[in-house]
Amino acid sequence: MDQHQVTILIAVIAAVAVIAVVGFFVSRKRRSQQLRQRFGPEYDRVVKKEGEVGRAEGVLELRAKRREEFELRPLPEATRADFADRWRITQSQFVDDPKGSVTRADQVVSELMASRGYPMGDFELRAADISVDHPVVVENYRAAHDIALRHSRGQASTEDLRKAMVYYRSLFDELLQDSLPKRKEA
Repeated sequence: MDQHQVTILIAVIAAVAVIAVVGFFVSRKRRSQQLRQRFGPEYDRVVKKEGEVGRAEGVLELRAKRREEFELRPLPEATRADFADRWRITQSQFVDDPKGSVTRADQVVSELMASRGYPMGDFELRAADISVDHPVVVENYRAAHDIALRHSRGQASTEDLRKAMVYYRSLFDELLQDSLPKRKEA
């Protein structure tokens, strides 16, 4: 090989390397945009918790992969009506029994999640699972659960309990909808 051919070969190798690096960064940016769009505010929460974008995105991708294994199902009309009635009763009892109403709201939401096909592991796993399909209201679910825990320690005011009911209601309404969540692939 003469000097000219070596120079061309080095230039081709360098060009391929530059294209590969640019492709890698474009792919990462696209991945980040898709995950941010799919998970909304949950994306930022996980990035803050994990402290690193790459690690957080890995967590979110694992959640989405786990969620793919679930067989979520629509509720039969009679079941939906039963849940709606149970919620109305729970909510109507708030004035006379705020603490009991929050406890029942948590139970009704948990049962509704199970009826839809979400696995019922510990709370953090349930919240992570819900975040894939309901990334906006999952923070409400976490807030409601936190208030319920504070209530069990005697540290929640009636106003806190009212907020918990509102938070539980936002997730309840989404879970009760007739249609299954539209999946946005990451």
